[in-house]
Amino acid sequence: MKALLRWSACLLLAWLALELFFVLRVAALTVLDPASTAFQRSEAVRIRRETGQLRWQQQWVPYGQISDHLKRAVIASEDDGFTQHDGVDWDAIQKAWKRNAQAEARVQSLRPGSASKTRSPKVVGGSTITQQLAKNLLLSGERTLPRKAQELVLTLLLEAFLDKQRILEIYLNSVEWGEGVFGAEAAAQHYFRKPAARLSPAEAARLAVMLPRPKYFEQMPNSPYLASRSGVIQGRMSNSILP
Repeated sequence: MKALLRWSACLLLAWLALELFFVLRVAALTVLDPASTAFQRSEAVRIRRETGQLRWQQQWVPYGQISDHLKRAVIASEDDGFTQHDGVDWDAIQKAWKRNAQAEARVQSLRPGSASKTRSPKVVGGSTITQQLAKNLLLSGERTLPRKAQELVLTLLLEAFLDKQRILEIYLNSVEWGEGVFGAEAAAQHYFRKPAARLSPAEAARLAVMLPRPKYFEQMPNSPYLASRSGVIQGRMSNSILP
């Protein structure tokens, strides 16, 4: 029993130390720009392992040097309630779970022989910009319940220590926009040969639509979905509220 109590105490202390580490890392973001994120480092290792080369395009630019068109497009596409919620959009999560349940039910309704060959549908939605930043900044890509719980804690920490403008600034400078392409400035140069400050509404909408699957759309620039969805997002951008 004593050994069990010692192990429990050690685990509790380790967990508290980890949480303290996260608190200090997030607090530091109020004055320091992150040199890299956990996701970026894992991608760099993967690319190096697969190609033998280190591909990493990124250049940090201040919030004021990122086109307002891109800010509006990303909010319209990824999180239209960004300035109103506290980091978690519970309504969006509930809708995403409902869509996922409906999609799974459709798969299960197929004939047994067909269902075994049908992949489970992947439903995207529910995560806010703050949640995406929390996940990419400090966490691994695994999808387990403890990791999701830690993502929620980090999300609340980001919202507690940083204002919305800073959260959006870090997100836009860190998010993946292609194979080894990270941040708005690198994306603007990579796709349009211009700085992020000079992106047009159409270019900004196109970049925003790429975000859920950037490497796929980098290889499929003429995708009909990319073109049509960009038009939809461009039409919504005027309703986006900037922090």
